[in-house]
Amino acid sequence: MPLRIAMWSGPRNISTALMRSFGNRPDTAVCDEPLYAFYLAHRPIDHPGRDEVVAHGESDWRAVARFLTGPVPDGKAVFYQKHMAHHLLPEVGREWLADLVHAFLIRDPREMLLSLSRVMPEPSALDTGLPQQLELFHAIEHALEHRLGRPPPVIDARDVLEDPAGMLRALCTALALEFTPAMLAWAPGLRPTDGIWAKHWYGEVARSTGFERWRPRAGELTGRLAEVHEECRAPYRELFEHRLTA
Repeated sequence: MPLRIAMWSGPRNISTALMRSFGNRPDTAVCDEPLYAFYLAHRPIDHPGRDEVVAHGESDWRAVARFLTGPVPDGKAVFYQKHMAHHLLPEVGREWLADLVHAFLIRDPREMLLSLSRVMPEPSALDTGLPQQLELFHAIEHALEHRLGRPPPVIDARDVLEDPAGMLRALCTALALEFTPAMLAWAPGLRPTDGIWAKHWYGEVARSTGFERWRPRAGELTGRLAEVHEECRAPYRELFEHRLTA
């Protein structure tokens, strides 16, 4: 059976770099936010390139679920699926999730919001995906108790950037997957597997050839952003307590 990995993240994380990392494995196919068109088609949110995303994507979640649980592209042994947790709207059925192996990528909400507010001036806590990540984590944790006796793996973006090799080894071990050094570097540029929204969001990743060193993001959160940060701290801390270490 192929290994189908659902990596649940929030925006302005290192989710695309991590997709690059897995996409550089010779045994792995990747897909980029397959529920994004559905999400935009069902929520009145002004995202860059919204109409184009909806027009070119699959807006039926059932069709997306069939794709994610069906044959792996190119017959690969691993299917890495980059997801935004907030794209999994309440009206999406959950039964198909049992066919996937789940993992979570988190980031300090202060740093996420400082970055997100540059392209989305007034994000809410739900726009960060952190409350949805925690809810999904608990649901999957409960299901895994009966099968594996352990929660799904959680990795923190800062940990990955400070020690890419160590954290990717830990993640691969948690996923019962062999680590390969090919995950540490990749060629620059966009990919055919990138979403059509890449031109709006992936400028830095397109210039990258590997994980950049972590550096603190400058800036202050004021007004409504400070309030959103307070809402996000608790779910982030709870997920952080479960994070893998190298």
